[in-house]
Amino acid sequence: MATSNWGVNDAEAVKLWSRKTMHEALKTTYASRFMGSDSNALCQIVDDTSKSSGDRVRNILRMQLTGSGVQGDSTLEGNEEALVTYTDDLLVDQLRHAVRSGGKMSEQRVPFEVREEARMALTDWWADTYDTWFFNQLSGNSGVSDTRLTGNNSASAPDSGHQIFAGVATAESNLSANSTQTFSLAVIDKAVLAARTTTPVIRPINNQQEAGKHQFVMFITPEQHYDLRQSTSDGQYGDIQKYALAANASEKNPLLSGAIGVYNGVVMHETSRIYTGAGASGTANTVGRAVLCGAQAAVMAFGRGYTQNRMEWVEEMFDYGNQLGVSTGCICGLKKTRYNSKDFATMVVSSSHSDAARNASQR
Repeated sequence: MATSNWGVNDAEAVKLWSRKTMHEALKTTYASRFMGSDSNALCQIVDDTSKSSGDRVRNILRMQLTGSGVQGDSTLEGNEEALVTYTDDLLVDQLRHAVRSGGKMSEQRVPFEVREEARMALTDWWADTYDTWFFNQLSGNSGVSDTRLTGNNSASAPDSGHQIFAGVATAESNLSANSTQTFSLAVIDKAVLAARTTTPVIRPINNQQEAGKHQFVMFITPEQHYDLRQSTSDGQYGDIQKYALAANASEKNPLLSGAIGVYNGVVMHETSRIYTGAGASGTANTVGRAVLCGAQAAVMAFGRGYTQNRMEWVEEMFDYGNQLGVSTGCICGLKKTRYNSKDFATMVVSSSHSDAARNASQR
């Protein structure tokens, strides 16, 4: 009877497992639904380093002209305006991880195939890694200095022009658990206004499934979602969601996949990966950093030979063929976009977690 077997590092096996690992890793991430290859994506995947050598992609932002021009026969020569451009570098680096069996006798004791379990374990690890990169970068978690956790690029704290606070607070350190400084519809309105009036304005994402609809995406902590849901009076959060997500809207709008609601042109998603910190009490996890995102809020790139669908897969035998080791690796990078030391398409919204929310979460 004919059987199909692939040995260690068989060429076809390597292609198969590398494709499956990367594809399933990205598919299971929360971040993947916001990635795309064009400038309309929340996280744009650029291909410069996947086509040629180099360890960075230099993105250029050209600012709008601000001059008024000249009228009539006024002299234009000598009144020209200089172009103003800023750059933002995205670095790529190699990241690898591996698993190794305990030996043939150890494999004999378990009812699964080591290669397949290794693939699934590494897939889960890469999925967790990509989501960690995505949210550490977007929320400006600069307290994490290990770039293996921040997309092979340092995370930058939000600049003062792209961070707002609930209530009358002017810093995370003076946010307290009173009701005026918890997350609310009012602070979402404040974020949208700030996004539309900053320079340059934050461009909402064009929903390609519904012509003419442009929306921001906002990620919030579970505690912020809890506090938002406590607004039960007429016209507040609960009533709004009954209409916003009606008529199978989630089937038309990919940004709504997994969303918790829509308000004022903002699609909201809950995640426990968003930065939390200490407020006025000095206690950890008392403050959450929601982040409103527009198009090109982040960029991602892969090294030559690597793509969204392919990473490196290597198998090795150790101890005279007794132990199987499997490694995966990828040259890639991800970062929040920043030009002239300012965030480009993110607006961080810091609010206090109410005592009730923190007691419920016990984080």
